[in-house]
Amino acid sequence: MKLRQLFTKRYFKFISNKYLFIALFFSIWMLFLDTNSWLIHRTLNKELKGLEENKQYYQTEISKDEKLITILKDSSGLEKYAREKYFMKKENEDIYIIDYEKNSVDENE
Repeated sequence: MKLRQLFTKRYFKFISNKYLFIALFFSIWMLFLDTNSWLIHRTLNKELKGLEENKQYYQTEISKDEKLITILKDSSGLEKYAREKYFMKKENEDIYIIDYEKNSVDENE
C-alpha cells in the first residue's frame, strides 16, 4: 500500500507541476490556436508550392510566346503561321488539307 501511495503522490506531483501546465498550454497554443500556428503554416506552404508550380508553367508559356513573336515579326514567318494555323491562302491558290487519323492502318500493323 505504501508503494501505491508513493507512486500516486509522485504522479500527482508531476501532473500538478505548474511548469508542465504552462509548457503544455504554450505548445497547444502555438500548434493550433495562434495566428501563426503550425496548421496555418502547413496550408500556406501547400499554397506556396502550388503557386510556384504555376509560376514555372507560366514562365515556360511566356518563353514559347516570345519565340512565336520573334517568328511572327518576319513576314515569311507570319505567312507560314497564318497558312498552318488559320488555313489562309493567297488569291488564285488552292489548299488541300490532309487530316491524318490517329489510328491509321500503318500503326496497327
